[in-house]
Amino acid sequence: MSNRTLRVNELIQREISAILRQRYQSEAVAITVSEIRVSPDLRDARVFVSIVGDDDSVEKKLRWLRNQATAIRNELGTRIVLKYMPRFTYVLDKSAIRGSRILRLLDEVEPAEPEPEDEQ
Repeated sequence: MSNRTLRVNELIQREISAILRQRYQSEAVAITVSEIRVSPDLRDARVFVSIVGDDDSVEKKLRWLRNQATAIRNELGTRIVLKYMPRFTYVLDKSAIRGSRILRLLDEVEPAEPEPEDEQ
């Protein structure tokens, strides 16, 4: 990935987070933009979001976010200048869910008894 693509990823992530925080404060309180992956031609981007809540509320928030995609893209177009403003696809980032599941499983595993040391 080129240096320009990395910088565009970071810029878009920062600005989308700011838009959600400023314009959609009450609706977006449980949404975190975790990563942006812009295609090399800068025409498409995947927006990975983490959403706090149970399965129903997560799906509801993701649906709301997808409905607001055009308004967010238009607002982003006024904040940053790119030759092409990417089309965004919002994807649920499941890495936090997997991480908490792994931690929960590790907590359930009983620690092994230490072996007694042989005294010589």
